Amino acid sequence: MAKKNVPKNTQMKPADEECEKECSSCPTASTCASAKGGVAGLPPKADLDVKHVIIVLSGKGGVGKSTVSVNLAYALSNHGKKVGLLDLDMHGPNIPKMLGIEEHKLAMMDNKIEPVHVTGMLSVMSMAFLLPDTSTPVIWRGPMKMAAIQQFLSEVNWGPLDYLVVDLPPGTGDEALTIAQLAPNVRGAVIVTTPQDVATLDARKSAKFIEKLGLPVIGVIENMSGMLCPHCGVEIDLFGKGGGKKIAEELNIPFLGAIPIDIEMRKAGDEGRPFIIRRGDSPTWKSVDAVMESLIKVVEG
Repeated sequence: MAKKNVPKNTQMKPADEECEKECSSCPTASTCASAKGGVAGLPPKADLDVKHVIIVLSGKGGVGKSTVSVNLAYALSNHGKKVGLLDLDMHGPNIPKMLGIEEHKLAMMDNKIEPVHVTGMLSVMSMAFLLPDTSTPVIWRGPMKMAAIQQFLSEVNWGPLDYLVVDLPPGTGDEALTIAQLAPNVRGAVIVTTPQDVATLDARKSAKFIEKLGLPVIGVIENMSGMLCPHCGVEIDLFGKGGGKKIAEELNIPFLGAIPIDIEMRKAGDEGRPFIIRRGDSPTWKSVDAVMESLIKVVEG
């Protein structure tokens, strides 16, 4: 599959190898005129009808980034936005599981891949749909990931979108750099962190990475911000509180809000029913909805 789908214009001539090495390691490759001119062999921006591409990333794993992406995309669609959710965690594609659509297989229509339609307003694309089973590992190097990302952008029948929410793997590697280079109308990045210092340290790196790409940081979301006791409802600062807001203030970027740990949210993800589709009957639901409202205000305000 990967060999078949590698775009021809990404094949490098021997004379360009040194240029490729130099450009591929440069954090400003997405805004560099030389790279856009083809020195690094980058394909052009994808032909995608979308108003806003929102990148969701984190400096480290385990902060609930995919959970935030799913509930954010679903919340946007519930507010009348046409939304695509692109799962680019090639090695751990969990979005289909969280939406209860992991058994779906992709179909072709008019020579394009049809995404999985969760609702009339929300469509999803993930590497998980292309694997023979959920335990199959993806063992790919960077160029193969780049080819797949280009295909997910250009060869999927997304239709007109208000938002494309892109869930990235942890860190600042190939996937993050490639989507920033190939996606049109990238509005910026949402950084998800937990409150403790080991997480906010890596969140700072993510913010600096986005800055070097010449993109704005839309804001910081502090996930697992306190825990609501399932028995008495009292909030416990399990991982601390306020770390995300603190780095947002330090870096002078918006703070979109905090979401507490909630057992019901964990259950919702395991059961494939996004937490946000529940009624607004809990502080956690209100927190997720408030984060979504803050994001829309920053992006469209």
